[in-house]
Amino acid sequence: MDFSIEEAEVPSPGPDSIVVRNHYASLDPAQRGWMDHAPSYMPPIALGDAVRAATVGVVHASAHPEFAPGDWVMGMNAIEDFAIVHPGNVITKIDVTLVPSPTLFLSAMGATGLTAYFGLLEHGRPKAGETLLVSGAAGGVGSAVGQIGKIMGCHVVGIAGGQEKCRRLIQEYGFDAAIDYRGKTVDQLADEIARVIPNGADIVFENVGGTVFDAELMNLADHARIILCGMISEYNDPDPIGARNLRQILIKSAALEGFLFIEHMSRFAEASAEIVRWLADGKLRIDEDVQLGLENSYSAFMRLFSGENIGKLMLKII
Repeated sequence: MDFSIEEAEVPSPGPDSIVVRNHYASLDPAQRGWMDHAPSYMPPIALGDAVRAATVGVVHASAHPEFAPGDWVMGMNAIEDFAIVHPGNVITKIDVTLVPSPTLFLSAMGATGLTAYFGLLEHGRPKAGETLLVSGAAGGVGSAVGQIGKIMGCHVVGIAGGQEKCRRLIQEYGFDAAIDYRGKTVDQLADEIARVIPNGADIVFENVGGTVFDAELMNLADHARIILCGMISEYNDPDPIGARNLRQILIKSAALEGFLFIEHMSRFAEASAEIVRWLADGKLRIDEDVQLGLENSYSAFMRLFSGENIGKLMLKII
């Protein structure tokens, strides 16, 4: 893929529009899917268009009666210094005085926290004493899922790449156990998972796909719930294999469900309030990986696929 940085005059707002000075942009695996010309839950990013992202910024100029210069807002905009927001675009005022940093609206109270919250609680339906297995567990969503699982009373096991990430899962996020997938075949990883959770996983929160998912499928408890959040290992693969052990879903009478957090938009305020309480009580920790500069957008984005990012990845534009 080829990208370029283009310069233009700062736009002026048209009728009922605003111009937002973006301060932060969220960098997420989903954006890679939006770059493919393939059916998805959002239209693909057209060739020549700016890459879209969830952003947090300040209203620079306004021709809209509900927004004034200086208002903090978040919405789905382009990764750019100044974004023009037309009528009908999703844009929301935010109160940055409620949180230590505006970045929390892209992490704990943004797609990361809300995906973990609704994905686990509404779709995983955890019960105290159940075993929760999380892949991509050291990432922003995975680490939040594991911590919420502990709040719900689950036995939580995370799969991550490298010993340092596995250490962090246990010592910093409170997971009960961590498994390093690197350098292991599907069978070797499946065997290691079995040693850690011999009775299988009641809930699998899937972020990785590929061979990791294949190994997890060999370790399901009866009537397991598999929550398909992402398959990041396959996004850049020109010939993805896909899961090969789906027969285990039949054998274990398990359920596999995909979801999008935006389906729960009417409950965002409720979820955000609960997340803020967990943060204040020290029950939830959301790490942020903030990379600097619009000119570093591409290298920052690629941290998602190299595994370099620690926690929620975002770009500081100003």
